[in-house]
Amino acid sequence: MSKVKVIVAGPRGKMGSEALRMIEKQDDLELVACLDHKFEGKKINEFEDLPNFDVDIYTDIEQCFQAVEADVLVDLTTPEFGYLHTKTAIQYGIRPVVGTTGFSDEQLQELTDLAEEKGIGVIIAPNFALGAVLMMQFAKWAAKYFPDVEIIEKHHDRKLDAPSGTAVKTAQLIQEERESKTQGHPDEKETIQGARGADVDGMKIHSMRLPGLVAHQEVVFGSAGENLTIKHDSFHRESFMTGVKLAIDHVMKLDLLVYGLENILE
Repeated sequence: MSKVKVIVAGPRGKMGSEALRMIEKQDDLELVACLDHKFEGKKINEFEDLPNFDVDIYTDIEQCFQAVEADVLVDLTTPEFGYLHTKTAIQYGIRPVVGTTGFSDEQLQELTDLAEEKGIGVIIAPNFALGAVLMMQFAKWAAKYFPDVEIIEKHHDRKLDAPSGTAVKTAQLIQEERESKTQGHPDEKETIQGARGADVDGMKIHSMRLPGLVAHQEVVFGSAGENLTIKHDSFHRESFMTGVKLAIDHVMKLDLLVYGLENILE
């Protein structure tokens, strides 16, 4: 059985380095290169805190794709670079698995159209933790019966986008089951702007950013005399790697873009 050849973008980040450790443990995956915004020409094994991979770091994505034969690009960077990396990978026939959130609807549509045109698989996942994916699916189901809902998401203070991609995706899934409605008192007034959080179709989303957090979300439903809370916590970034591996396996079988890990769960 031939190994799937993988390039990791963002290898020195917290998620990227965890992806390297995951690849190191897999017999069917082979790391062939890494993309970083610096350290051109260095090897991964020159960094003491990274696994002992004798592979090159590239700063130029096109140079990397021209020099290295690869099947999959795992991108765990930022929305700006994630979009560029994904688009370039599709153009080179390399299948992206993307954990970067914050893409605009226009960018997602462009990538969807490009993947369809090239007939190549792409997976973009707001969250790779399987428990988080199940949380979102449970929330969608619950919204049929509990239309009053608020989302509270909590992340580390180095996260760039707010609300999180997981919160946005959760709201989108709930919208599929819930009619638009305004929640709270009709004469409600914020004495401090933003106190009630962001508004998505009448739902409120609240974002917390604090040191010590990793990735956490609560979906709180209210009804007469009762509340239902669906909660998920990732305490370590290792929790995302089962989903990354699942996405790598599935993206090899796809010829289109899939947004959300729930779409590949059986």
